[in-house]
Amino acid sequence: MTLDDIILTAEEKMLKTEEFVRHEFGGVRTGKASPALVENIMVEAYGSQMRIRELAGITTPEPRVILIQPWDFNTLHPIEKAIQKSNLGINPSIDKKLIRLVLPELSQERRVEFTKVVRKMAEDGRVAIRHVRREAIEHLKQETKAGKITEDQEKSAEKEIQKLTDDYIAKLDNHLAVKEKEIMTV
Repeated sequence: MTLDDIILTAEEKMLKTEEFVRHEFGGVRTGKASPALVENIMVEAYGSQMRIRELAGITTPEPRVILIQPWDFNTLHPIEKAIQKSNLGINPSIDKKLIRLVLPELSQERRVEFTKVVRKMAEDGRVAIRHVRREAIEHLKQETKAGKITEDQEKSAEKEIQKLTDDYIAKLDNHLAVKEKEIMTV
């Protein structure tokens, strides 16, 4: 593996980690409705586990309302049960052929809980990025031992990988700050 390949692979993994954390943040409730809140809830349907987004259309017609319209009427009640089992704290109501979720106003206590959840997600992302850094540096050391790259090349590549790590951790911190502000805004 060449020096550039090692650095590129590390950067790709860090980017995927950042995207994953941002997607996870989307599932954490703020004051406004978002399809990301419910789209990944698993539902027992057709003899297997499926995500709500695979079974229904999800819309947000109002700032605090989520509408779920199943494509098959038979999945209406399984979707309702899955939402009740999830830890969203929202009670679904069936309205003819769709499910309506009205998000209650968040209490200050609940907002603080959600900020703790997103901080944990961000920390998990930071740990994953540091793990990628460690793997890349170990790979560099192996290449140096094998005589494929010089020690000077190894040191400069380590600096580049450290810079990538710092950049991606800073990006996660920025995403975290935005999400915390979003959660705490009344």
